[in-house]
Amino acid sequence: MGSSDSAFVGRIPEIYERLLVPLVFAEPARHLAAAVLEGDPQDVLETAAGTGVLTRALVDGGAASITATDLNEPMLAAAQALCPSERVRWEVADALALPVADASYDAVACQFGVMFFPDKVRGYAEARRVLRPGGSFHLNAWDRVEANPAWCVVSDALNAAAGEAPLLFLRRMPYGYHDPDVIGRHLEQAGFEETTVERMTGTSVADAATTATAICQGTPLRSEIEAHPVLDVEQATEIATEALLREYGDGTFEAAISWFQASAS
Repeated sequence: MGSSDSAFVGRIPEIYERLLVPLVFAEPARHLAAAVLEGDPQDVLETAAGTGVLTRALVDGGAASITATDLNEPMLAAAQALCPSERVRWEVADALALPVADASYDAVACQFGVMFFPDKVRGYAEARRVLRPGGSFHLNAWDRVEANPAWCVVSDALNAAAGEAPLLFLRRMPYGYHDPDVIGRHLEQAGFEETTVERMTGTSVADAATTATAICQGTPLRSEIEAHPVLDVEQATEIATEALLREYGDGTFEAAISWFQASAS
């Protein structure tokens, strides 16, 4: 999990929180937090917490004590600054090797992190290991990129300009784990007996420049662009902006977002 695909470093945490969270992460976080809190847990472990959008939803919606973890210390630093609640403990941790005793939590939650797990079943088994009897695991993962059209527009435009070195991060990682049957099967292989996987839909609202900047500069796609032999970050952002303007026009536009939300016990 140490590759550039999962490295949210440099300016990424700041742009991620400022642009991506309101664009595509806040709405799914509200749904996921509601599912987690429905069981009235006393102790929640969050993995891949990022800048804490789900953490804040959990704090606002319930009374549970939360241990929020992420592999990337810069993301956790940003999250902690935004959520100084005494009910939250912050810890750098790998979701595939949690420094947590067995049966320690009533619920485990993961907001758009499982796509980055190099071994999904192992990550799910770790979640199951730290759950108390009767506890539950809740996660979400993006649907295919074609079901998230603004991101598909950007991906297609960048690859049309990328020549013989395609930019594959978006399809490989955030939008690369989009089969609900596979998600359910991986949960069962990890030892969960009851699983549900539901397709969810929502809307992103922003203008072309904001959306392009969020995608090209607020995700690890930025690192892939920085290593590209032809494109740089500013060029890629301009290409993405122009593509979105052609697709949606000038001004604010709405674009569909789609993801899967799963619960397991």
